[in-house]
This record gives sequence, C-alpha cells and structure tokens, in this order.
Amino acid sequence: MQHWAMALDVVDLRGFYSAPLGKVARRFIGRIVRNRWANCIGHSLLGIGYATPYLGVFREEAMRLLAFMPAEQGVVNWPSAGPSASALVETAMLPLPDASIDRVLMVHALETVHEPRALLSEVWRILTPGGRLVAVVPSRRGLWARVDSTPFGYGEPYSKSQLRELLRETLFSPIHWGEALYMPPSGHRAILSTAHIFERIGATLTLPFAGVYLVEATKQLYRPVLLRKPARAALRPLRPALVTHAGKAHEAQTSTDAERVS
Repeated sequence: MQHWAMALDVVDLRGFYSAPLGKVARRFIGRIVRNRWANCIGHSLLGIGYATPYLGVFREEAMRLLAFMPAEQGVVNWPSAGPSASALVETAMLPLPDASIDRVLMVHALETVHEPRALLSEVWRILTPGGRLVAVVPSRRGLWARVDSTPFGYGEPYSKSQLRELLRETLFSPIHWGEALYMPPSGHRAILSTAHIFERIGATLTLPFAGVYLVEATKQLYRPVLLRKPARAALRPLRPALVTHAGKAHEAQTSTDAERVS
C-alpha cells in the first residue's frame, strides 16, 4: 500500500495510474470528461495538476495541448514520444498570456495547492471568453478521500456546496455536475472485476458516496458590481474661509445688538 504522507509526488502519481486500480479510476473519470468535451477540434487545451492520464484522447483533435504540473509535485516528460508538452509551473503564476486557452482540465490540483483561489484566478485569466473548466475533486463524503492509499486521499476534499462557492468567488459559473468512483478504493481483484457494477448502480441511483466530483464551469465575463449605500459623514457647518474687515465688524456689531435686545 502506498501512502501520501507529505506531498503528492509525480513518480507516485505515475505509479498509481499504471496500477490496476488507477487504470479503472482513469477509465471511469475519463469517460465523463470525454462526454463533456466530445469535440475539441481546433481548441487549445491545458491540463493542470496531474492530468496527463486524461489528455491522450484529445491529442488528435486539439490545436494545442499542454500539461502544467505544480512545482512541489514535480514533472514528467509527456507525451512519451515526440516533443514534450509538459512543464513545471507555479500555479499562482501560469506562464501563458490572457485569453489563450479554450479548455482547462484540473486533476489532483485544486485539493492540493496552497492557494486554490489564486489558481482559479489564473485559470480565469488564461481562458478565452466562453472558455470552460472541468475540475476533478475528491468528495468529502466519499470513501476515496478517507484513505491515503490513492492520490485522491491526499489534500483537502470538498463538499459540493464548498466547491460551488469557491467557483463563484473566482467568477466561474458551474454548468454541469458529475460523480465517479463509487467502488471502494481497493485494488483487490474481486473489487476491480465488479467495479463497473458499482459505477452503474451509483450513477443510476445517484448515491451519496462517490469518490470524486467532476464540475464543468464557464468563466463569467464581467465582475459583479456590489451596490453599496453611500456613507454620509456628519458635516460641520460651513463658514467662509475669507472674511473682510468690514464683514468682521458687521458680525461683531450684530452680536452686540443681539446681546442688548436679550
């Protein structure tokens, strides 16, 4: 059994996805991602975190395909053949110009970075108008977030409401929710052979213990304007800044006359 004690390491991530349990997880998650993005012809697509197991299906379609991996995680060469499309990055400072990417896929990213809002703000910046984000995030209610034998057990899992609020705070509008990994996070042969049954029953009955959420969101083009009532400060009575000698004499005479009358 592998343990993710300190930080997700790219070598351990690659080992997980080459093992039987990781291959099953990739199949179930990848199926939902592909259903959401059935056609990416001519699009620029970016994977953030460790998204390479899910990017291969887009290689023949995407105009540009990149894989960014966090500095604390490490990076591996991807794809294995041809020019490398992977890079080591600081997630709060993505090395891309504004509005340059059409699709962003985040896996093993949002729950592990130190500043998830900073990451989402950067994703918002680089997405084109109408661009879309799909984030795969461990569910707080699922079994996979409660054991450290897979990378989905590391980091900060989210509830659906927490994830929705985080997206809205960073100017994203969720448009689709999906769930995957209803099977127990076990590499036992009996579990793996019946994994498709767990997945079919869980998805059909919308059971509450899926291992991950998959949320698709679009960027809001305009920042909401907060309406605030103007603050009204108490003002002192206004007095003339400059008073002539005649004016001062008239003011003094008026005060004296008023005292006599009283």
